Amino acid sequence: TKWSYVVGWLEVYRKELTINKIRILLIAVILLGTACVAKAEDRELGVTLDVTYMSKLMDKGREYYGSQGGLLTSIDIDLFSTGFGGEIGHRQATSSGYVNKERLDYKVYHRGFLFEGETYAADYKLNWIYHHHPDQPRNAGNTQEWQLAFTWPEVLPGGLVPSYLACYVYPPGSNYDNRNCAGWWHLFGLGYDLDVPELPGPLHLSSEIAYTDGFAGAAHDWSHITFGLSTGLKITDNLSFVPRIYHQVSMDDSVCKRDVTYCKLSINYKF
Repeated sequence: TKWSYVVGWLEVYRKELTINKIRILLIAVILLGTACVAKAEDRELGVTLDVTYMSKLMDKGREYYGSQGGLLTSIDIDLFSTGFGGEIGHRQATSSGYVNKERLDYKVYHRGFLFEGETYAADYKLNWIYHHHPDQPRNAGNTQEWQLAFTWPEVLPGGLVPSYLACYVYPPGSNYDNRNCAGWWHLFGLGYDLDVPELPGPLHLSSEIAYTDGFAGAAHDWSHITFGLSTGLKITDNLSFVPRIYHQVSMDDSVCKRDVTYCKLSINYKF
């Protein structure tokens, strides 16, 4: 069953997941599921497993593991196509030396659509994420984050799709040692799908400019621009491979002191 895959994935990280964090996720999923179960009688639970390799793990413009790459695994639970869901993610460096920066992410989200039928119609997604560092004291590295993302697929002509993402990161308590890390981060993007006959799917071109607003002690300034190319390759009905390549032009040394080119290779399986 689908739940057997979920339980099996959790068992891999059972030594790292604390009881309190499991309770947070379960309570959130139960509450969301109760709110929408009346609409879900004829829909299936969606479960997606994703494994992503990054040649260099970039996080809000920062080299999270220095010059090293990262491995990210996650399992996403979509509650019967109602817009509500949850996700558990894990990230680690591809080499030694970054044990204290290993991280578990617990996410609950809601996504939907606004102003249907209008040129300013928008897709949106609201995330709440708890970032847990299992090898650090709880009050030293743990943070929580709110994210609100919008895309406007019809507002511009020619297939251009603008987007906006706002993030606010802050420690879970006022007495935390990392209380000075709190701050905003804004991302303004533009995407375009280019049909290429040689590819089974469109080639997605993207450009994004970030404004780092005091997050983690950075300056309040435009910090970097990222250009990207990606596509999706369907291997089976449930299995996909998504290669991506990015080039980040860094503009603020308090975030990143050099330009960075990196790739992301993702395998995702939908149960």
